[in-house]
Amino acid sequence: MRVGCPKEIKNHEYRVGLTPGSVREYTAHGHDVLVETGAGAGIGADDNAYRAAGAKIARTAAEVFEKSDMIVKVKEPQPGEWAQLREGQILYTYLHLAPDPEQTKGLLASGVTAVAYETVTDERGGLPLLAPMSEVAGRLAIQAGATALQKANGGRGVLLGGVPGVLPAKVTVLGGGVVGLNAAKMAVGLGADVTIIDRSIPRLRQLDDIFNGRVHTRYSTVEAIEEECFSADVIVGAVLIPGAAAPKLVSREMLSGMKKGSVMVDVAIDQGGCFETSHATTHAEPTYEVDGVIHYCVANMPGAVPVTSAHALNNATLHYGLALADRGLKAIMDDVHLRNGLNVHRGKVTNRAVAEALGYEMAAPQEALKVA
Repeated sequence: MRVGCPKEIKNHEYRVGLTPGSVREYTAHGHDVLVETGAGAGIGADDNAYRAAGAKIARTAAEVFEKSDMIVKVKEPQPGEWAQLREGQILYTYLHLAPDPEQTKGLLASGVTAVAYETVTDERGGLPLLAPMSEVAGRLAIQAGATALQKANGGRGVLLGGVPGVLPAKVTVLGGGVVGLNAAKMAVGLGADVTIIDRSIPRLRQLDDIFNGRVHTRYSTVEAIEEECFSADVIVGAVLIPGAAAPKLVSREMLSGMKKGSVMVDVAIDQGGCFETSHATTHAEPTYEVDGVIHYCVANMPGAVPVTSAHALNNATLHYGLALADRGLKAIMDDVHLRNGLNVHRGKVTNRAVAEALGYEMAAPQEALKVA
């Protein structure tokens, strides 16, 4: 199979779908790999590194899309990219379709077979291709929150860890999954006063054991969310319903009860955000203010640390990517975890959460693939 890797074009996105190390694995499996010139510049991998790994270098993204049987990316295709996709081609990348009807229409019109990293599952019911970027984003959320909290950046002017004789900042983490766990680890490490809110009591027990009493845990209710957000200096939105739009846990009305200059970091923004006042921002202009509260809603947070995140992502995606390259659609038919990753196939939505969020009739993946 001809596997293509175009350069990412989303604002300040420096990651790359295939590292030179991954290219070596694909070529070892007998596949041809075509990489757009400069695709790896953000991680310090030049064209010669890709050539040494066995790739051929394309001068344009158009050449990659035209000549490849499978496209491997990081972020969802932008309008100019989905217009170049075609029926019979496999797209393997993050999609986040639930809050993005225009991208969904574009992919459906193209006829492409689109496998979304964020809905591929594993034997434990986890999301193995989302997890590494959730780890990165969770840790970055605290760095971003701490920076935005500085007075010069519009924040309250509070040091996250405080100093002897002065209380530390209060950090509230909404959601105790991978993002929430990693955000809490960073916040605790910096000396903040941390509370995690989650609706799973077993998960709260796990978190209590992990942190050995160094964080507060609360069961998720409207009252608990209000109380913690009203007293917080930094709020991290870390909720996830796989494939679906994120629930709005913090309303516009709640902002009036929060501290002026407090910071809300919405890591769920890829899925529409979990704050009612959230809208996607970029690394170029990461924050904005609503009712005196600073919002940080960058939709590709891990792109800020591309060397770390690109290698972590490739570690996770390589296994499934090789399966797709080796066996094509049969790999999806034979593997329930890849089928869970199938979001769009030849003009049909094949993921239930996406179909329900956007009002499409869902086509069962196995049936859609049989028809093909």
